[in-house]
Amino acid sequence: MNKLRHSGITTSRQAAVIRSMVEDLKQTIQVLRIDICTKEDRVRIFDKADPLYSVLARTLTSRRDNLIVTVADLEKRLYTTTQQISEAA
Repeated sequence: MNKLRHSGITTSRQAAVIRSMVEDLKQTIQVLRIDICTKEDRVRIFDKADPLYSVLARTLTSRRDNLIVTVADLEKRLYTTTQQISEAA
């Protein structure tokens, strides 16, 4: 995000870039959810505490959770950027 701020990109362009990133990440999160469910169904183990729970599903869950946090941070940034646009107008 600091790269956007210092690269001379206008505030409205920053908002558009962030919006696009959020949408892409939300699609990725949805794909990860489907992949996790598919893997759990395939091995028939749904309890994450079970030692036989899929390593792949565990890894995908961690990645999904990290992306959810990233999306939340980007949405906060988008809100701030949108407020700056409103104040400037």
